[in-house]
Amino acid sequence: MIKGKTFRRILVLSLVMLNIGCDQVTKSIVRKHVDYNESIKIISDNFTLTKVENSGAFLSSGDSLPVPVKFVFLSLMPLFVLCFGIYYVLNKTELDKLLIVGASFVIGGGIGNLYDRLLYGSVTDFLHIDLGIFQTGIFNIADVSIMIGMLLILTHLYFKKANPELA
Repeated sequence: MIKGKTFRRILVLSLVMLNIGCDQVTKSIVRKHVDYNESIKIISDNFTLTKVENSGAFLSSGDSLPVPVKFVFLSLMPLFVLCFGIYYVLNKTELDKLLIVGASFVIGGGIGNLYDRLLYGSVTDFLHIDLGIFQTGIFNIADVSIMIGMLLILTHLYFKKANPELA
């Protein structure tokens, strides 16, 4: 019989791996079937696939940094942060479920992008949303995981502040 802490760890690692898997499968499909800067309309001009390689971070920030600096800030530091995050989530038993799920999404998305950066030297981005007044940069499923995770963490923090006895 699996004990509570072990079962929780298996669930956390499964959720992290699910996020990594979804990200890597979609990137693999895009790398094989979409040409660079090709624009494939999914829903009119509102939702398109456009493959680009991002050697920077969010919205290509840090792209022009010298290679050693870029390696430290975009690979080495995220590796340490992700390792600490997974250690923290696996070993802190009093964490709220919403916080655990949110952190698992952030960690899974972070690992998905870090894997690309270490293996390919850049991150494959391919999704773009244009709703007129609202428009995104080009992003990927790892970015979606990170955003969902952050939304869950912020929701947890909001309800914790609004109702401290739930913490």
